[in-house]
Amino acid sequence: MSRNDNGNTPVATDSGAGAHTLAEPPATAGPVRRLHAYVDVAVVVLTLAGTNLIAHFTSAWANIATVPVAAVVLVLLMRRRGLGWAELGLSPRHWRRGTLYALGAVGIVLSAVVIGAALPITRPFFLADRYATVSGALIASMIVIPLQTVIPEELAFRGVLHGTLDRAYGVRGVFAAGSLLFGLWHIASSLGLTHGNRGLSGILGSGPAAQIAGIALAVLATGAAGAVFTWLRRRSGSLLAPIALHWSLNGAGALAAAVVWHTALH
Repeated sequence: MSRNDNGNTPVATDSGAGAHTLAEPPATAGPVRRLHAYVDVAVVVLTLAGTNLIAHFTSAWANIATVPVAAVVLVLLMRRRGLGWAELGLSPRHWRRGTLYALGAVGIVLSAVVIGAALPITRPFFLADRYATVSGALIASMIVIPLQTVIPEELAFRGVLHGTLDRAYGVRGVFAAGSLLFGLWHIASSLGLTHGNRGLSGILGSGPAAQIAGIALAVLATGAAGAVFTWLRRRSGSLLAPIALHWSLNGAGALAAAVVWHTALH
Protein backbone atom coordinates (compact mmCIF):
# COMPACT_ATOMS: atom_id res chain seq x y z
CA MET A 1 0.00 0.00 0.00
CA SER A 2 1.57 3.33 -1.05
CA ARG A 3 1.25 6.80 0.38
CA ASN A 4 -0.05 9.77 -1.58
CA ASP A 5 1.80 13.08 -2.07
CA ASN A 6 0.53 14.49 1.21
CA GLY A 7 1.89 11.57 3.22
CA ASN A 8 -1.60 10.18 3.95
CA THR A 9 -2.13 6.45 3.69
CA PRO A 10 -5.23 5.44 1.65
CA VAL A 11 -7.76 3.47 3.67
CA ALA A 12 -9.24 0.14 2.56
CA THR A 13 -13.06 0.28 2.45
CA ASP A 14 -15.74 -2.27 1.67
CA SER A 15 -17.43 -1.55 -1.70
CA GLY A 16 -19.79 -4.48 -1.48
CA ALA A 17 -19.68 -8.17 -2.55
CA GLY A 18 -16.70 -8.68 -0.26
CA ALA A 19 -14.39 -6.53 -2.42
CA HIS A 20 -12.11 -3.89 -0.89
CA THR A 21 -11.06 -0.70 -2.65
CA LEU A 22 -8.74 2.09 -1.59
CA ALA A 23 -10.58 5.21 -0.57
CA GLU A 24 -8.76 8.43 -1.40
CA PRO A 25 -8.15 10.89 1.47
CA PRO A 26 -10.42 13.93 1.58
CA ALA A 27 -9.68 16.57 -1.08
CA THR A 28 -9.41 19.17 1.68
CA ALA A 29 -6.41 17.47 3.30
CA GLY A 30 -3.90 19.62 1.35
CA PRO A 31 -5.54 23.01 2.01
CA VAL A 32 -6.11 22.15 5.67
CA ARG A 33 -2.48 21.19 6.11
CA ARG A 34 -1.35 24.44 4.46
CA LEU A 35 -3.67 26.41 6.72
CA HIS A 36 -2.14 24.71 9.77
CA ALA A 37 1.33 25.63 8.46
CA TYR A 38 0.33 29.30 8.07
CA VAL A 39 -1.16 29.31 11.57
CA ASP A 40 2.06 27.86 12.97
CA VAL A 41 4.12 30.59 11.29
CA ALA A 42 1.81 33.28 12.67
CA VAL A 43 2.01 31.85 16.19
CA VAL A 44 5.81 31.70 16.08
CA VAL A 45 6.19 35.24 14.69
CA LEU A 46 3.76 36.77 17.18
CA THR A 47 5.44 34.92 20.05
CA LEU A 48 8.86 36.16 18.99
CA ALA A 49 7.59 39.75 18.65
CA GLY A 50 6.06 39.67 22.13
CA THR A 51 9.20 38.05 23.54
CA ASN A 52 11.38 40.77 22.07
CA LEU A 53 9.27 43.55 23.55
CA ILE A 54 9.13 41.93 27.00
CA ALA A 55 12.85 41.22 27.03
CA HIS A 56 13.93 44.76 26.14
CA PHE A 57 11.26 47.03 27.60
CA THR A 58 10.28 45.56 30.96
CA SER A 59 12.71 44.43 33.68
CA ALA A 60 16.29 43.22 33.92
CA TRP A 61 15.11 39.74 34.98
CA ALA A 62 12.80 39.60 31.97
CA ASN A 63 15.75 40.48 29.76
CA ILE A 64 17.67 37.52 31.16
CA ALA A 65 14.98 34.86 31.14
CA THR A 66 12.37 35.70 28.50
CA VAL A 67 14.18 34.64 25.32
CA PRO A 68 15.46 31.27 26.64
CA VAL A 69 12.05 30.40 28.09
CA ALA A 70 10.22 31.42 24.90
CA ALA A 71 12.59 29.35 22.75
CA VAL A 72 11.99 26.20 24.81
CA VAL A 73 8.23 26.78 24.83
CA LEU A 74 8.19 27.23 21.03
CA VAL A 75 10.14 24.00 20.51
CA LEU A 76 7.73 22.04 22.72
CA LEU A 77 4.67 23.67 21.15
CA MET A 78 5.74 22.98 17.58
CA ARG A 79 6.68 19.42 18.46
CA ARG A 80 3.08 18.96 19.57
CA ARG A 81 1.99 20.57 16.31
CA GLY A 82 3.87 17.87 14.39
CA LEU A 83 7.32 19.26 13.57
CA GLY A 84 9.91 16.49 13.65
CA TRP A 85 13.34 16.71 15.24
CA ALA A 86 14.95 16.90 11.79
CA GLU A 87 12.69 19.82 10.83
CA LEU A 88 13.85 21.58 14.00
CA GLY A 89 17.51 20.88 13.26
CA LEU A 90 17.82 18.69 16.36
CA SER A 91 18.05 15.20 14.89
CA PRO A 92 21.05 13.20 16.23
CA ARG A 93 21.70 11.70 12.79
CA HIS A 94 22.89 15.14 11.60
CA TRP A 95 25.26 15.82 14.51
CA ARG A 96 28.40 14.60 12.73
CA ARG A 97 27.82 16.73 9.64
CA GLY A 98 26.80 19.66 11.81
CA THR A 99 30.01 19.38 13.84
CA LEU A 100 32.18 19.46 10.72
CA TYR A 101 30.46 22.59 9.43
CA ALA A 102 30.65 24.12 12.91
CA LEU A 103 34.42 23.63 13.12
CA GLY A 104 34.92 25.16 9.69
CA ALA A 105 32.75 28.18 10.48
CA VAL A 106 34.45 28.85 13.81
CA GLY A 107 37.89 28.60 12.25
CA ILE A 108 37.04 31.17 9.57
CA VAL A 109 35.50 33.63 12.05
CA LEU A 110 38.31 33.34 14.60
CA SER A 111 40.84 34.09 11.87
CA ALA A 112 38.85 37.13 10.76
CA VAL A 113 38.47 38.39 14.35
CA VAL A 114 42.20 38.10 15.03
CA ILE A 115 43.02 39.99 11.84
CA GLY A 116 40.38 42.64 12.55
CA ALA A 117 41.60 43.21 16.09
CA ALA A 118 45.20 43.49 14.88
CA LEU A 119 44.66 45.98 12.04
CA PRO A 120 44.69 49.67 13.09
CA ILE A 121 41.89 50.54 10.65
CA THR A 122 39.43 48.02 12.14
CA ARG A 123 40.61 47.89 15.77
CA PRO A 124 38.36 50.82 16.94
CA PHE A 125 35.26 48.77 16.07
CA PHE A 126 36.21 46.34 18.86
CA LEU A 127 36.15 49.09 21.50
CA ALA A 128 32.70 48.28 22.89
CA ASP A 129 32.25 49.68 26.40
CA ARG A 130 30.49 46.61 27.83
CA TYR A 131 33.54 44.42 27.13
CA ALA A 132 36.14 46.77 28.60
CA THR A 133 37.32 44.21 31.18
CA VAL A 134 38.71 40.73 30.56
CA SER A 135 36.63 39.16 33.36
CA GLY A 136 33.43 40.73 32.03
CA ALA A 137 34.22 39.58 28.50
CA LEU A 138 34.91 36.02 29.69
CA ILE A 139 31.61 35.81 31.57
CA ALA A 140 29.76 37.26 28.60
CA SER A 141 31.49 35.02 26.06
CA MET A 142 31.24 31.72 27.92
CA ILE A 143 27.97 32.09 29.85
CA VAL A 144 25.75 35.04 28.96
CA ILE A 145 26.10 34.99 25.17
CA PRO A 146 25.62 31.21 24.70
CA LEU A 147 22.78 30.75 27.20
CA GLN A 148 20.93 34.04 26.84
CA THR A 149 21.46 34.83 23.17
CA VAL A 150 23.01 32.26 20.84
CA ILE A 151 21.32 28.98 21.76
CA PRO A 152 17.83 30.45 22.37
CA GLU A 153 17.92 32.54 19.18
CA GLU A 154 19.08 29.60 17.08
CA LEU A 155 16.43 27.33 18.60
CA ALA A 156 13.78 29.97 17.83
CA PHE A 157 14.93 31.14 14.38
CA ARG A 158 16.92 28.36 12.71
CA GLY A 159 14.95 25.71 14.58
CA VAL A 160 11.27 26.53 15.06
CA LEU A 161 10.81 29.44 12.63
CA HIS A 162 12.89 27.64 9.99
CA GLY A 163 10.74 24.52 10.28
CA THR A 164 7.40 26.33 10.14
CA LEU A 165 8.44 28.61 7.26
CA ASP A 166 9.75 25.61 5.31
CA ARG A 167 6.40 23.85 5.62
CA ALA A 168 4.42 26.94 4.63
CA TYR A 169 6.58 28.65 2.00
CA GLY A 170 9.53 26.42 1.13
CA VAL A 171 13.20 27.33 0.89
CA ARG A 172 12.65 30.84 -0.53
CA GLY A 173 10.38 31.72 2.35
CA VAL A 174 12.89 30.37 4.84
CA PHE A 175 15.69 32.55 3.48
CA ALA A 176 13.68 35.70 2.75
CA ALA A 177 11.29 35.85 5.70
CA GLY A 178 13.65 34.20 8.18
CA SER A 179 16.52 36.59 7.43
CA LEU A 180 14.26 39.65 7.46
CA LEU A 181 12.68 38.70 10.78
CA PHE A 182 16.09 37.99 12.31
CA GLY A 183 17.24 41.46 11.27
CA LEU A 184 14.11 43.12 12.71
CA TRP A 185 14.59 41.11 15.92
CA HIS A 186 17.72 43.20 16.59
CA ILE A 187 16.10 46.65 16.42
CA ALA A 188 15.52 46.86 20.17
CA SER A 189 18.98 45.60 21.08
CA SER A 190 20.55 48.16 18.70
CA LEU A 191 19.13 51.20 20.49
CA GLY A 192 22.11 53.22 21.70
CA LEU A 193 24.50 51.15 19.60
CA THR A 194 26.54 54.14 18.42
CA HIS A 195 26.97 55.42 22.01
CA GLY A 196 28.69 52.24 23.15
CA ASN A 197 31.00 51.60 20.20
CA ARG A 198 33.80 54.05 19.49
CA GLY A 199 34.34 52.85 15.94
CA LEU A 200 30.71 53.44 14.96
CA SER A 201 30.37 56.73 16.85
CA GLY A 202 33.54 57.97 15.18
CA ILE A 203 31.96 57.42 11.75
CA LEU A 204 28.26 58.04 12.36
CA GLY A 205 28.35 60.46 15.29
CA SER A 206 25.98 60.26 18.24
CA GLY A 207 22.86 62.28 17.33
CA PRO A 208 19.39 60.96 16.44
CA ALA A 209 20.33 60.48 12.78
CA ALA A 210 23.36 58.47 13.85
CA GLN A 211 21.16 56.31 16.09
CA ILE A 212 18.81 55.57 13.18
CA ALA A 213 21.75 54.79 10.90
CA GLY A 214 23.23 52.48 13.55
CA ILE A 215 19.95 50.59 13.89
CA ALA A 216 19.62 50.29 10.10
CA LEU A 217 23.17 48.94 9.83
CA ALA A 218 22.49 46.47 12.64
CA VAL A 219 19.32 45.21 10.94
CA LEU A 220 21.12 44.81 7.61
CA ALA A 221 24.11 43.08 9.20
CA THR A 222 22.07 40.68 11.33
CA GLY A 223 19.71 39.98 8.43
CA ALA A 224 22.71 39.02 6.29
CA ALA A 225 24.09 36.94 9.16
CA GLY A 226 20.71 35.24 9.45
CA ALA A 227 20.91 34.22 5.78
CA VAL A 228 24.34 32.68 6.40
CA PHE A 229 23.08 30.89 9.51
CA THR A 230 20.15 29.56 7.49
CA TRP A 231 22.49 28.32 4.75
CA LEU A 232 24.58 26.47 7.33
CA ARG A 233 21.43 25.02 8.88
CA ARG A 234 20.22 23.68 5.54
CA ARG A 235 23.61 22.41 4.39
CA SER A 236 24.39 20.58 7.63
CA GLY A 237 20.84 19.68 8.67
CA SER A 238 21.77 20.61 12.23
CA LEU A 239 21.62 23.60 14.56
CA LEU A 240 25.18 22.87 15.69
CA ALA A 241 26.68 24.76 12.74
CA PRO A 242 24.70 28.03 13.06
CA ILE A 243 25.07 27.92 16.86
CA ALA A 244 28.85 27.65 16.49
CA LEU A 245 29.04 30.46 13.92
CA HIS A 246 26.70 32.67 15.95
CA TRP A 247 28.76 32.16 19.11
CA SER A 248 32.06 32.79 17.33
CA LEU A 249 30.78 36.10 15.97
CA ASN A 250 29.51 37.28 19.36
CA GLY A 251 31.68 35.44 21.87
CA ALA A 252 35.01 35.73 20.08
CA GLY A 253 34.19 39.36 19.34
CA ALA A 254 33.67 40.01 23.06
CA LEU A 255 37.01 38.42 23.95
CA ALA A 256 38.77 40.35 21.20
CA ALA A 257 37.19 43.58 22.46
CA ALA A 258 38.58 42.95 25.94
CA VAL A 259 42.05 42.32 24.53
CA VAL A 260 41.90 45.48 22.42
CA TRP A 261 40.76 47.52 25.45
CA HIS A 262 43.54 46.02 27.56
CA THR A 263 46.24 46.81 25.01
CA ALA A 264 44.82 50.30 24.39
CA LEU A 265 45.00 51.15 28.11
CA HIS A 266 48.54 49.84 28.40
